[in-house]
Amino acid sequence: MPLAVSGPFHSTLMKPASEAFVPVLQEVTIQDGAIPVVANSNAEATTSGDTVVKNLIEQIYSPVLWEDTVRYLIDQGVDTFVEIGAGKVLAGLIKKIDRGVTVLSAGDVASVETVIETLKGE
Repeated sequence: MPLAVSGPFHSTLMKPASEAFVPVLQEVTIQDGAIPVVANSNAEATTSGDTVVKNLIEQIYSPVLWEDTVRYLIDQGVDTFVEIGAGKVLAGLIKKIDRGVTVLSAGDVASVETVIETLKGE
């Protein structure tokens, strides 16, 4: 699913940026979690803090496996997605992958409140 972008994001040209990010991540502790984190660079879930760190570095210079990631989540039973931030690009991409899932967008205070109320009702 090609996406028009203004820079070489998620390509090997970003490798120097990923190397600069390593010392930043070394200053924080990411503990193993109870809820899996799915990396968009490999569409795999992990609860390992060390693997999350590795994935964060790799995601900077690796292609985004968006469709694989969304399909993985759907296969795991996810039926509701929430896009947080300005715009609805990701929401639209998710709907192109599977029109049967619910996609909510929260880009301002009012829409965050709407999303919360919607999720409470599920």
